[in-house]
Amino acid sequence: MQRTANPCMPVRFRLWPPNFIMIETLVLTDFRNHISCRIKTHGRQNVIVTGPNGAGKTAILEALSILSGDRGMRGAQMTDIVRFNGNGGFSVFATLDDETEISVVFNPGDTNRHGRIDGDTATLSGLAEKLPMVWITPREDRLFVDSSAERRAFFDRLVAGFDSAHSGRVARFAKLLSERAVALKSGRDMRWVDVIDDHIAATATAIAAARIQYAGELNYFLENAAVSVAGMLEQMLIDGHSTGDTERTYREYLGTTREIIADKMIIDGVHKSDFGVFNKTLNLPANLTSTGQQKTTLLELILAHAKLMHAHTNRRPIILLDEAIAHLDDNARQNLFAGLDSTNAQIWATGIDANAFDNVPNAVFVSCADGEISNILVSKQE
Repeated sequence: MQRTANPCMPVRFRLWPPNFIMIETLVLTDFRNHISCRIKTHGRQNVIVTGPNGAGKTAILEALSILSGDRGMRGAQMTDIVRFNGNGGFSVFATLDDETEISVVFNPGDTNRHGRIDGDTATLSGLAEKLPMVWITPREDRLFVDSSAERRAFFDRLVAGFDSAHSGRVARFAKLLSERAVALKSGRDMRWVDVIDDHIAATATAIAAARIQYAGELNYFLENAAVSVAGMLEQMLIDGHSTGDTERTYREYLGTTREIIADKMIIDGVHKSDFGVFNKTLNLPANLTSTGQQKTTLLELILAHAKLMHAHTNRRPIILLDEAIAHLDDNARQNLFAGLDSTNAQIWATGIDANAFDNVPNAVFVSCADGEISNILVSKQE
């Protein structure tokens, strides 16, 4: 039986000993502005990539995100990723610390990328299972003040790392809503709409339950923040309704809201839900805090997510932080570095000023310029 949790109440876990994935070698070929790029991490937990704007720093993190089976942290088309004036394809190759080899190749003329694990063809879901990742980019720096749609998409991406079926449910829900709209506009037999509504109610309830459970369990690992989820179905579950009762109630609601107004369906549901974060230190919602404080809270969410994944799977995702210390003052940077040290996950971070990362422990420092790696410095392990 699926358990839902109030997002205001933390959940207790058995914490496993540290065990995290390490990338030992990364090789890019014809990827963005990189003709050929090779990085060895020398067994370090933190990989810091620095250089001027346009140097190719973000491209390195984007390549890593594609190795996880995702379309990439920028969500770009594969044809937009290939190097300009290249042969029309690209490849990304990595060796892990357990000697596993993972690669993603996009060949000229292909419509999609191809994954391999130890030389054998692998599905995208297989890549995600072998090399889980989580990331934030500068686009998320305004997450708490942007639209609910942006927050919902970000939150659902985190939930999908916790519940592998979640992204499929979200995609299915969107497809069902589209089918319902077409059926209503075309005047289809209402019995057909009844069938669609049955599937919508079941899918929506599963989405809401996964969000609530994830929020509740994430809160256990958050020290200075608390996550909450707001939405029609989520509130019913928080109020103690069973998933069965919630599904039935929502199904009845759908049966009474079949009007088309201005060529659109006007219905509530998980596609309207939002999530909020409360800064417990400042006693304020995150959207009312400063830009730097919002960034600090966002970073805490990501590090807590890694700890939650570890509690459930005894593995931690690789964490990608693009422009990691943007908007952070000296004190916030030091707190971030301390948090990185205690997360027990391999972290790849980018920034413009290499000197700003001087206090990052157990790190390899990579200098990037014009799509080339010009220097790699290795710190002592601590």
